Amino acid sequence: MKSLYNRFLSFINTIQGKIAFYPTLFGIVGFGFAMLMLYLEKIGISAFVIEHVPQLVINNADTAKTLLSFLTGGIISIMVFSFSMVMVLLNQASSNFSPRVLPGLISNRNHQFVLGIYLATILYNTFTLVGINPQENNKYQLPGFSVLIGIILTVVCLAAFLYFIHSISQAIQVNNILDGIYKKAKTRLEYLLEKESDEAVSFPDTSSWTSYYSTQTGYYQNIAVANLISICKEEKLQMKILIIQGMFVLEGVPIIQVSQKIDEALVKKILSNFNFAKGEFVEDNYTLAFKQITEIGIKAMSPGINDPGTAISSIDYLTELFALRLKKNDKTIITSNNKSFIAITTTNFKELVYQVMVSYRTYCKHDIICIQKLFIMFKYLLLQKAQLPEYHDVLLAEAKLLFEDAQQSIQNKTDLRRIETLYQTLSNP
Repeated sequence: MKSLYNRFLSFINTIQGKIAFYPTLFGIVGFGFAMLMLYLEKIGISAFVIEHVPQLVINNADTAKTLLSFLTGGIISIMVFSFSMVMVLLNQASSNFSPRVLPGLISNRNHQFVLGIYLATILYNTFTLVGINPQENNKYQLPGFSVLIGIILTVVCLAAFLYFIHSISQAIQVNNILDGIYKKAKTRLEYLLEKESDEAVSFPDTSSWTSYYSTQTGYYQNIAVANLISICKEEKLQMKILIIQGMFVLEGVPIIQVSQKIDEALVKKILSNFNFAKGEFVEDNYTLAFKQITEIGIKAMSPGINDPGTAISSIDYLTELFALRLKKNDKTIITSNNKSFIAITTTNFKELVYQVMVSYRTYCKHDIICIQKLFIMFKYLLLQKAQLPEYHDVLLAEAKLLFEDAQQSIQNKTDLRRIETLYQTLSNP
Protein backbone atom coordinates (compact mmCIF):
# COMPACT_ATOMS: atom_id res chain seq x y z
CA MET A 1 0.00 0.00 0.00
CA LYS A 2 2.83 2.38 0.88
CA SER A 3 4.52 1.52 -2.39
CA LEU A 4 1.41 2.42 -4.39
CA TYR A 5 1.04 5.66 -2.44
CA ASN A 6 4.68 6.57 -3.11
CA ARG A 7 4.34 5.79 -6.80
CA PHE A 8 1.21 7.94 -6.92
CA LEU A 9 3.10 10.85 -5.32
CA SER A 10 5.95 10.37 -7.79
CA PHE A 11 3.44 10.42 -10.65
CA ILE A 12 1.91 13.65 -9.36
CA ASN A 13 5.39 15.24 -9.01
CA THR A 14 6.21 14.22 -12.58
CA ILE A 15 3.05 15.57 -14.23
CA GLN A 16 3.34 18.84 -12.31
CA GLY A 17 6.25 19.64 -14.61
CA LYS A 18 4.01 19.45 -17.68
CA ILE A 19 2.90 22.79 -19.12
CA ALA A 20 -0.74 21.62 -19.45
CA PHE A 21 -1.13 20.36 -15.86
CA TYR A 22 -2.35 23.47 -14.03
CA PRO A 23 -4.26 24.91 -17.02
CA THR A 24 -6.22 21.64 -17.16
CA LEU A 25 -7.04 21.85 -13.45
CA PHE A 26 -8.12 25.47 -13.78
CA GLY A 27 -10.24 24.56 -16.82
CA ILE A 28 -12.05 21.87 -14.81
CA VAL A 29 -12.66 24.38 -12.01
CA GLY A 30 -13.99 26.94 -14.52
CA PHE A 31 -16.41 24.39 -15.98
CA GLY A 32 -17.56 23.31 -12.52
CA PHE A 33 -18.08 26.92 -11.45
CA ALA A 34 -20.15 27.58 -14.57
CA MET A 35 -22.38 24.60 -13.75
CA LEU A 36 -22.74 25.86 -10.17
CA MET A 37 -23.76 29.32 -11.35
CA LEU A 38 -26.33 27.85 -13.77
CA TYR A 39 -27.85 26.00 -10.84
CA LEU A 40 -27.88 29.15 -8.69
CA GLU A 41 -29.57 31.04 -11.53
CA LYS A 42 -32.37 28.47 -11.51
CA ILE A 43 -33.05 29.11 -7.83
CA GLY A 44 -33.15 32.88 -8.41
CA ILE A 45 -29.79 34.40 -7.46
CA SER A 46 -30.06 37.05 -10.20
CA ALA A 47 -33.52 38.05 -8.98
CA PHE A 48 -32.11 38.45 -5.48
CA VAL A 49 -29.24 40.66 -6.70
CA ILE A 50 -31.57 42.79 -8.89
CA GLU A 51 -33.82 43.49 -5.91
CA HIS A 52 -30.90 44.67 -3.77
CA VAL A 53 -28.24 45.99 -6.19
CA PRO A 54 -29.91 46.40 -9.63
CA GLN A 55 -27.04 48.51 -11.00
CA LEU A 56 -24.74 45.46 -11.11
CA VAL A 57 -26.92 43.18 -13.23
CA ILE A 58 -27.46 43.23 -16.99
CA ASN A 59 -31.15 42.61 -17.67
CA ASN A 60 -31.08 42.52 -21.47
CA ALA A 61 -30.49 39.17 -23.18
CA ASP A 62 -28.99 40.61 -26.39
CA THR A 63 -26.60 42.86 -24.45
CA ALA A 64 -25.49 39.98 -22.20
CA LYS A 65 -24.94 37.65 -25.14
CA THR A 66 -22.99 40.21 -27.16
CA LEU A 67 -20.85 41.17 -24.17
CA LEU A 68 -19.94 37.59 -23.27
CA SER A 69 -19.14 36.75 -26.90
CA PHE A 70 -16.89 39.81 -27.16
CA LEU A 71 -15.11 39.05 -23.87
CA THR A 72 -14.59 35.37 -24.72
CA GLY A 73 -13.12 36.21 -28.13
CA GLY A 74 -10.77 38.73 -26.55
CA ILE A 75 -9.53 36.25 -23.95
CA ILE A 76 -8.91 33.63 -26.65
CA SER A 77 -6.77 36.16 -28.52
CA ILE A 78 -4.80 36.96 -25.35
CA MET A 79 -4.37 33.25 -24.62
CA VAL A 80 -3.02 32.53 -28.11
CA PHE A 81 -0.59 35.43 -27.78
CA SER A 82 0.56 34.19 -24.37
CA PHE A 83 1.15 30.67 -25.68
CA SER A 84 3.12 32.16 -28.57
CA MET A 85 5.31 34.05 -26.12
CA VAL A 86 5.95 30.85 -24.17
CA MET A 87 7.10 29.14 -27.35
CA VAL A 88 9.39 32.08 -28.20
CA LEU A 89 10.82 31.93 -24.66
CA LEU A 90 11.52 28.21 -24.93
CA ASN A 91 13.08 28.60 -28.37
CA GLN A 92 15.37 31.41 -27.23
CA ALA A 93 16.36 29.58 -24.06
CA SER A 94 17.20 26.45 -26.05
CA SER A 95 19.22 28.37 -28.66
CA ASN A 96 21.07 30.82 -26.41
CA PHE A 97 21.52 28.86 -23.19
CA SER A 98 20.91 25.12 -23.03
CA PRO A 99 18.06 22.73 -23.88
CA ARG A 100 18.43 21.36 -20.35
CA VAL A 101 16.88 24.51 -18.87
CA LEU A 102 13.60 23.91 -20.73
CA PRO A 103 12.00 21.59 -18.11
CA GLY A 104 12.52 24.26 -15.45
CA LEU A 105 10.97 26.98 -17.61
CA ILE A 106 8.05 24.79 -18.68
CA SER A 107 7.29 23.87 -15.08
CA ASN A 108 7.11 27.54 -14.03
CA ARG A 109 3.89 27.49 -12.02
CA ASN A 110 3.17 31.19 -12.34
CA HIS A 111 2.96 30.93 -16.13
CA GLN A 112 0.81 27.82 -15.85
CA PHE A 113 -1.52 29.63 -13.43
CA VAL A 114 -1.96 32.51 -15.87
CA LEU A 115 -2.80 30.18 -18.76
CA GLY A 116 -5.14 28.30 -16.42
CA ILE A 117 -7.01 31.51 -15.55
CA TYR A 118 -7.51 32.19 -19.25
CA LEU A 119 -8.85 28.69 -19.90
CA ALA A 120 -11.14 28.72 -16.85
CA THR A 121 -12.64 32.09 -17.84
CA ILE A 122 -13.19 30.98 -21.45
CA LEU A 123 -15.04 27.86 -20.32
CA TYR A 124 -17.05 29.79 -17.74
CA ASN A 125 -18.13 32.48 -20.22
CA THR A 126 -18.96 29.89 -22.88
CA PHE A 127 -21.26 27.84 -20.67
CA THR A 128 -22.81 30.96 -19.19
CA LEU A 129 -23.54 32.07 -22.75
CA VAL A 130 -25.31 28.77 -23.38
CA GLY A 131 -27.60 29.50 -20.43
CA ILE A 132 -28.93 32.75 -21.95
CA ASN A 133 -32.31 32.42 -23.69
CA PRO A 134 -32.67 35.38 -26.09
CA GLN A 135 -36.43 34.79 -26.48
CA GLU A 136 -37.08 35.15 -22.77
CA ASN A 137 -38.38 38.62 -21.92
CA ASN A 138 -38.48 38.15 -18.19
CA LYS A 139 -35.37 39.85 -16.84
CA TYR A 140 -35.44 37.65 -13.77
CA GLN A 141 -34.79 34.62 -16.00
CA LEU A 142 -31.56 36.07 -17.42
CA PRO A 143 -28.30 34.90 -15.77
CA GLY A 144 -27.41 38.50 -15.00
CA PHE A 145 -25.33 37.72 -11.95
CA SER A 146 -23.39 35.05 -13.88
CA VAL A 147 -22.65 37.61 -16.59
CA LEU A 148 -21.34 39.98 -13.90
CA ILE A 149 -19.01 37.24 -12.65
CA GLY A 150 -17.83 36.71 -16.24
CA ILE A 151 -16.96 40.40 -16.55
CA ILE A 152 -15.02 40.28 -13.26
CA LEU A 153 -13.10 37.18 -14.40
CA THR A 154 -12.23 38.95 -17.66
CA VAL A 155 -10.76 41.86 -15.69
CA VAL A 156 -8.74 39.30 -13.71
CA CYS A 157 -7.49 37.87 -17.03
CA LEU A 158 -6.32 41.33 -18.13
CA ALA A 159 -4.41 41.75 -14.87
CA ALA A 160 -2.94 38.26 -15.29
CA PHE A 161 -1.88 39.15 -18.84
CA LEU A 162 0.03 42.22 -17.62
CA TYR A 163 1.74 40.07 -14.99
CA PHE A 164 2.51 37.44 -17.63
CA ILE A 165 4.24 40.00 -19.89
CA HIS A 166 6.38 41.16 -16.96
CA SER A 167 7.17 37.61 -15.83
CA ILE A 168 8.06 36.30 -19.28
CA SER A 169 10.42 39.23 -19.89
CA GLN A 170 12.18 38.44 -16.61
CA ALA A 171 12.30 34.68 -17.20
CA ILE A 172 14.28 34.99 -20.44
CA GLN A 173 17.12 36.92 -18.78
CA VAL A 174 20.12 34.67 -18.29
CA ASN A 175 20.89 35.98 -14.81
CA ASN A 176 17.41 35.01 -13.64
CA ILE A 177 17.76 31.57 -15.23
CA LEU A 178 21.11 31.02 -13.52
CA ASP A 179 19.75 32.30 -10.22
CA GLY A 180 16.72 30.00 -10.45
CA ILE A 181 18.88 26.93 -11.11
CA TYR A 182 21.25 27.92 -8.29
CA LYS A 183 18.47 28.37 -5.74
CA LYS A 184 16.90 24.99 -6.55
CA ALA A 185 20.26 23.23 -6.25
CA LYS A 186 21.11 25.09 -3.04
CA THR A 187 17.79 24.06 -1.49
CA ARG A 188 18.40 20.44 -2.46
CA LEU A 189 21.98 20.43 -1.16
CA GLU A 190 20.98 22.03 2.14
CA TYR A 191 18.27 19.41 2.54
CA LEU A 192 20.79 16.59 1.96
CA LEU A 193 23.25 18.18 4.37
CA GLU A 194 20.57 18.33 7.07
CA LYS A 195 19.82 14.65 6.57
CA GLU A 196 23.48 13.66 6.60
CA SER A 197 24.84 12.31 9.87
CA ASP A 198 28.05 13.76 11.28
CA GLU A 199 29.09 10.33 12.56
CA ALA A 200 30.97 7.97 10.26
CA VAL A 201 28.76 5.00 9.43
CA SER A 202 30.37 1.78 8.25
CA PHE A 203 28.94 -0.39 5.51
CA PRO A 204 30.11 -3.93 4.66
CA ASP A 205 31.98 -4.87 1.49
CA THR A 206 29.50 -5.63 -1.29
CA SER A 207 31.77 -7.38 -3.81
CA SER A 208 30.28 -10.81 -3.05
CA TRP A 209 26.64 -9.65 -2.90
CA THR A 210 24.05 -10.72 -5.45
CA SER A 211 23.21 -8.22 -8.20
CA TYR A 212 19.74 -7.66 -9.62
CA TYR A 213 18.85 -5.88 -12.83
CA SER A 214 16.65 -3.05 -14.02
CA THR A 215 13.31 -3.88 -15.65
CA GLN A 216 12.72 -0.31 -16.86
CA THR A 217 14.40 2.32 -19.00
CA GLY A 218 14.60 6.00 -18.09
CA TYR A 219 16.31 8.59 -15.93
CA TYR A 220 16.63 7.42 -12.34
CA GLN A 221 14.96 10.17 -10.32
CA ASN A 222 14.62 9.02 -6.71
CA ILE A 223 13.59 6.18 -4.41
CA ALA A 224 11.01 5.64 -1.68
CA VAL A 225 13.52 5.48 1.19
CA ALA A 226 11.01 4.68 3.95
CA ASN A 227 9.60 1.73 2.01
CA LEU A 228 13.04 0.29 1.26
CA ILE A 229 14.10 0.55 4.90
CA SER A 230 10.91 -1.29 5.92
CA ILE A 231 11.69 -4.04 3.41
CA CYS A 232 15.26 -4.34 4.72
CA LYS A 233 14.03 -4.65 8.29
CA GLU A 234 11.36 -7.20 7.44
CA GLU A 235 13.66 -9.38 5.32
CA LYS A 236 16.77 -8.77 7.46
CA LEU A 237 18.94 -7.65 4.58
CA GLN A 238 21.07 -4.76 3.35
CA MET A 239 21.30 -3.35 -0.13
CA LYS A 240 23.44 -1.09 -2.27
CA ILE A 241 22.03 1.04 -5.07
CA LEU A 242 24.48 0.85 -7.96
CA ILE A 243 23.12 3.59 -10.23
CA ILE A 244 23.74 7.30 -9.75
CA GLN A 245 20.80 9.67 -9.46
CA GLY A 246 20.06 11.34 -12.78
CA MET A 247 21.73 8.52 -14.72
CA PHE A 248 19.93 7.12 -17.76
CA VAL A 249 19.30 3.46 -16.92
CA LEU A 250 18.83 0.84 -19.60
CA GLU A 251 16.77 -2.29 -19.09
CA GLY A 252 18.90 -5.23 -17.97
CA VAL A 253 21.77 -3.33 -16.32
CA PRO A 254 22.71 -4.02 -12.67
CA ILE A 255 20.72 -1.70 -10.43
CA ILE A 256 21.03 -3.08 -6.88
CA GLN A 257 23.15 -5.47 -4.83
CA VAL A 258 21.57 -7.34 -1.93
CA SER A 259 23.32 -9.01 0.99
CA GLN A 260 21.45 -12.28 0.39
CA LYS A 261 19.62 -14.01 -2.43
CA ILE A 262 15.96 -13.03 -2.72
CA ASP A 263 13.07 -14.32 -4.80
CA GLU A 264 11.62 -12.63 -7.87
CA ALA A 265 8.57 -11.32 -6.01
CA LEU A 266 10.76 -9.44 -3.52
CA VAL A 267 12.93 -8.07 -6.33
CA LYS A 268 9.81 -6.63 -8.00
CA LYS A 269 8.69 -5.19 -4.66
CA ILE A 270 12.05 -3.46 -4.19
CA LEU A 271 12.23 -2.14 -7.76
CA SER A 272 8.69 -0.75 -7.50
CA ASN A 273 10.14 1.86 -5.12
CA PHE A 274 12.44 3.26 -7.83
CA ASN A 275 11.09 6.24 -9.73
CA PHE A 276 12.11 6.54 -13.38
CA ALA A 277 11.22 9.33 -15.79
CA LYS A 278 12.12 10.59 -19.25
CA GLY A 279 13.28 13.96 -17.92
CA GLU A 280 15.35 15.41 -15.09
CA PHE A 281 14.72 18.15 -12.56
CA VAL A 282 17.18 20.04 -10.34
CA GLU A 283 14.74 19.67 -7.44
CA ASP A 284 15.47 15.92 -7.43
CA ASN A 285 19.12 15.91 -8.49
CA TYR A 286 21.46 18.76 -7.54
CA THR A 287 24.24 17.53 -9.87
CA LEU A 288 22.03 18.50 -12.78
CA ALA A 289 22.44 22.14 -11.71
CA PHE A 290 26.22 21.90 -12.19
CA LYS A 291 25.61 20.46 -15.64
CA GLN A 292 23.08 23.14 -16.63
CA ILE A 293 25.10 26.09 -15.34
CA THR A 294 28.22 24.75 -17.03
CA GLU A 295 26.43 24.34 -20.35
CA ILE A 296 25.08 27.89 -20.16
CA GLY A 297 28.59 29.23 -19.50
CA ILE A 298 30.15 27.19 -22.30
CA LYS A 299 27.38 28.11 -24.75
CA ALA A 300 28.01 31.78 -23.98
CA MET A 301 31.63 31.36 -25.11
CA SER A 302 30.64 29.97 -28.51
CA PRO A 303 31.51 32.21 -31.51
CA GLY A 304 27.83 32.64 -32.38
CA ILE A 305 26.97 34.13 -28.97
CA ASN A 306 30.35 35.44 -27.68
CA ASP A 307 29.18 36.53 -24.23
CA PRO A 308 32.08 36.22 -21.72
CA GLY A 309 30.00 38.05 -19.09
CA THR A 310 27.55 35.16 -18.89
CA ALA A 311 30.44 32.70 -18.61
CA ILE A 312 31.81 34.72 -15.68
CA SER A 313 28.39 34.71 -14.00
CA SER A 314 28.13 30.95 -14.44
CA ILE A 315 31.49 30.50 -12.68
CA ASP A 316 30.26 32.66 -9.78
CA TYR A 317 27.22 30.42 -9.26
CA LEU A 318 29.32 27.27 -9.60
CA THR A 319 31.67 28.63 -6.93
CA GLU A 320 28.80 28.92 -4.44
CA LEU A 321 27.50 25.43 -5.25
CA PHE A 322 30.96 23.86 -4.97
CA ALA A 323 31.39 25.55 -1.59
CA LEU A 324 28.21 23.84 -0.44
CA ARG A 325 29.24 20.52 -1.98
CA LEU A 326 32.52 20.64 -0.01
CA LYS A 327 30.45 20.12 3.16
CA LYS A 328 28.86 16.91 1.89
CA ASN A 329 30.29 13.43 2.21
CA ASP A 330 30.87 11.37 -0.93
CA LYS A 331 29.18 8.33 0.59
CA THR A 332 25.46 8.29 1.33
CA ILE A 333 24.35 5.59 3.74
CA ILE A 334 20.76 5.33 4.94
CA THR A 335 20.48 4.28 8.57
CA SER A 336 17.75 3.52 11.08
CA ASN A 337 18.32 3.15 14.82
CA ASN A 338 22.09 3.54 14.23
CA LYS A 339 22.13 0.55 11.87
CA SER A 340 23.02 0.92 8.20
CA PHE A 341 20.60 -0.56 5.66
CA ILE A 342 21.13 1.10 2.28
CA ALA A 343 24.24 2.45 0.55
CA ILE A 344 23.52 4.87 -2.28
CA THR A 345 26.05 5.43 -5.05
CA THR A 346 26.49 9.15 -5.65
CA THR A 347 28.60 11.35 -7.91
CA ASN A 348 31.80 11.87 -5.94
CA PHE A 349 33.39 15.28 -5.58
CA LYS A 350 36.38 14.43 -7.79
CA GLU A 351 34.18 13.37 -10.70
CA LEU A 352 31.86 16.36 -10.27
CA VAL A 353 34.72 18.88 -10.38
CA TYR A 354 36.35 17.10 -13.31
CA GLN A 355 33.19 17.06 -15.43
CA VAL A 356 32.70 20.80 -14.87
CA MET A 357 36.32 21.79 -15.39
CA VAL A 358 36.93 19.65 -18.46
CA SER A 359 34.30 21.71 -20.29
CA TYR A 360 35.76 25.04 -19.19
CA ARG A 361 39.31 23.91 -19.94
CA THR A 362 38.26 22.84 -23.43
CA TYR A 363 36.29 25.92 -24.46
CA CYS A 364 37.62 28.75 -22.26
CA LYS A 365 41.36 28.05 -21.96
CA HIS A 366 42.10 30.76 -24.54
CA ASP A 367 40.18 33.45 -22.63
CA ILE A 368 42.29 35.17 -19.97
CA ILE A 369 39.24 36.62 -18.18
CA CYS A 370 37.62 33.21 -17.68
CA ILE A 371 40.93 31.62 -16.68
CA GLN A 372 41.46 34.28 -14.02
CA LYS A 373 37.93 33.75 -12.71
CA LEU A 374 38.45 30.00 -12.48
CA PHE A 375 41.64 30.45 -10.47
CA ILE A 376 39.82 32.86 -8.15
CA MET A 377 37.16 30.15 -7.73
CA PHE A 378 39.82 27.59 -6.78
CA LYS A 379 41.41 29.99 -4.31
CA TYR A 380 38.06 30.65 -2.64
CA LEU A 381 37.19 26.96 -2.43
CA LEU A 382 40.57 26.09 -0.91
CA LEU A 383 39.79 28.53 1.90
CA GLN A 384 36.55 26.70 2.70
CA LYS A 385 36.28 23.89 5.22
CA ALA A 386 35.93 20.53 3.48
CA GLN A 387 34.15 17.42 4.73
CA LEU A 388 37.07 15.29 3.52
CA PRO A 389 40.70 16.49 3.25
CA GLU A 390 41.11 14.93 -0.20
CA TYR A 391 38.62 17.46 -1.57
CA HIS A 392 41.33 20.12 -1.46
CA ASP A 393 43.75 17.77 -3.25
CA VAL A 394 41.16 17.38 -6.01
CA LEU A 395 40.90 21.16 -6.39
CA LEU A 396 44.68 21.56 -6.59
CA ALA A 397 44.92 18.79 -9.20
CA GLU A 398 42.25 20.45 -11.37
CA ALA A 399 43.93 23.84 -10.97
CA LYS A 400 47.16 22.30 -12.24
CA LEU A 401 45.42 20.92 -15.32
CA LEU A 402 43.87 24.33 -15.98
CA PHE A 403 47.27 26.01 -15.65
CA GLU A 404 48.86 23.58 -18.10
CA ASP A 405 46.12 24.04 -20.69
CA ALA A 406 46.24 27.82 -20.34
CA GLN A 407 50.01 27.81 -20.89
CA GLN A 408 49.56 25.98 -24.18
CA SER A 409 46.71 28.17 -25.43
CA ILE A 410 47.75 31.69 -24.41
CA GLN A 411 50.76 33.24 -26.16
CA ASN A 412 50.96 36.68 -24.54
CA LYS A 413 53.77 36.75 -21.97
CA THR A 414 52.06 39.28 -19.72
CA ASP A 415 48.94 37.14 -19.55
CA LEU A 416 51.03 34.06 -18.83
CA ARG A 417 52.81 35.78 -15.95
CA ARG A 418 49.47 36.84 -14.48
CA ILE A 419 48.14 33.29 -14.73
CA GLU A 420 51.29 31.87 -13.15
CA THR A 421 51.00 34.32 -10.27
CA LEU A 422 47.41 33.26 -9.64
CA TYR A 423 48.35 29.59 -9.79
CA GLN A 424 51.21 30.05 -7.34
CA THR A 425 48.92 31.69 -4.78
CA LEU A 426 46.85 28.49 -4.60
CA SER A 427 49.59 26.71 -2.70
CA ASN A 428 49.33 29.46 0.00
CA PRO A 429 45.58 30.33 -0.03
